[in-house]
Amino acid sequence: MAPSDEDWMRHALALAEQAGDMGEVPVGAVLVKDNALVAEGRNCPIGTNDPTAHAEIMALRAAGANLRNYRLVDTVLYVTLEPCVMCMGAIIHARVKRIVFGAPDPTRGAVCSALQLADTEFLNHKVAYQGGVLKEECGTLLKRFFQERR
Repeated sequence: MAPSDEDWMRHALALAEQAGDMGEVPVGAVLVKDNALVAEGRNCPIGTNDPTAHAEIMALRAAGANLRNYRLVDTVLYVTLEPCVMCMGAIIHARVKRIVFGAPDPTRGAVCSALQLADTEFLNHKVAYQGGVLKEECGTLLKRFFQERR
């Protein structure tokens, strides 16, 4: 049986937990093509001193290297938190087919919350999306991380 959206999101959650253990905001991402893992990433901007080192960007970079192509056509990106505007720009340019995210980000989410980049008319690529997969688990991980920091 092929892995489900929840299975891939659990993989992304494990990566998010690793990021949190390293003192990074706990976000994980997994890129899949034809129900096979292509690449994964976790937040690491603090450890790498790179403000662009979000989980999604790390997964996209690894996927480009693995597939030897900057176009990631027919892929699905699973991420534990709704992507920000920077990540959505990269996702769109990479031609990712679908985004599946866990927790919505009402203040910075750029898929369908604060911005609706997946639904804009001016972009030359449309990304399908689904939010709320393992929403509670993803949200709890983030809330716990920030509560421990306060």
